[in-house]
Amino acid sequence: MKFLALDVGRKRIGVASCDRLEMAATPHSVIPANRFAAQAIADLIRREEAEGVVIGLPLSLDGQEREMCEMARSFAEKLAGLVAVPIAMADERLTTKIAEQSLIESGMRREKRKEIRDAVSAALILQSFLDRRRFEKENS
Repeated sequence: MKFLALDVGRKRIGVASCDRLEMAATPHSVIPANRFAAQAIADLIRREEAEGVVIGLPLSLDGQEREMCEMARSFAEKLAGLVAVPIAMADERLTTKIAEQSLIESGMRREKRKEIRDAVSAALILQSFLDRRRFEKENS
């Protein structure tokens, strides 16, 4: 199946995609988090022929849901009204920090990091989701 993953933030939504074999997640794009965002993502889902969507759920380190989780769930509900593909929520603790650190280590300038950090974070969310799916298939 082809999935898209979303890292929903206040200003930007990072998007990642994977191949149909579910082997590798890659950063795709960053979309402004405005009132048109859900429709833009719905259009992207159709264009990319995605068969499922994974939305990062930014749990706190102790596993509790906070304000940003409510925002991610609200976006998922809005998107669900626009598309007919399954939408899954996935724990995304620390993905933005990991993405930022990997971009720093690669020597990328701050301005460029800001542009793609959310898409890289979405790719980390999606890769984790794909790895978990593969593990569950192998052990069922």
